[in-house]
Amino acid sequence: MSIPKAFLVLLSESPMNGNQLKTAFESRTGSTWPLNIGQAYTTLQRLERDGLVGPLAGGDSELYELTRDGRAAVREWWDSPVERSRPTRDELAIKLTLAVAAPGVDVSLVVQRQRTESMRMLHQYTRLKAQAKQAAAQDLAWQLLLDSLIFQTEAEIRWLDHVEATIVREVSAEKSWPVSAPEHAHHETQEGVSR
Repeated sequence: MSIPKAFLVLLSESPMNGNQLKTAFESRTGSTWPLNIGQAYTTLQRLERDGLVGPLAGGDSELYELTRDGRAAVREWWDSPVERSRPTRDELAIKLTLAVAAPGVDVSLVVQRQRTESMRMLHQYTRLKAQAKQAAAQDLAWQLLLDSLIFQTEAEIRWLDHVEATIVREVSAEKSWPVSAPEHAHHETQEGVSR
């Protein structure tokens, strides 16, 4: 999640200080990605250092507004797709890829525990979605965010199913490869010779 880009978008709507940006960001994203106030002000300082924001001209010195470069950066962000060439670090993917090669780790158990948690979250997101639909004032941004979380969680569960099936296939393949098959064939050959 690009907090700096989100702050630029929010500042394109009106000048704000760090606390207002934090509150607006959390409100727009349903507090899905909470920020601490220090992170908000550090982000603002970086944006100011990069020439994308500055103190509000002729106004409250704590309020920030976009510079010309900041407005250009917002337009460029809207006009450009989100690049997927470098995948984000996914803790679950890292955990499972490490578990497969780690001695003494029951990967199937790790998968089952994660599936239980993912199912719990899927039910929670689905309940929130139902509540959002019933609310008098429907918040389209919140509903779309919930849709995204639901789709991601459903995909995670499908991936966990795939991981488990792959592990079962690998274990089955290893069990069908043991040395006993050639020994058995060797034993039959010896019996045939002795007759």
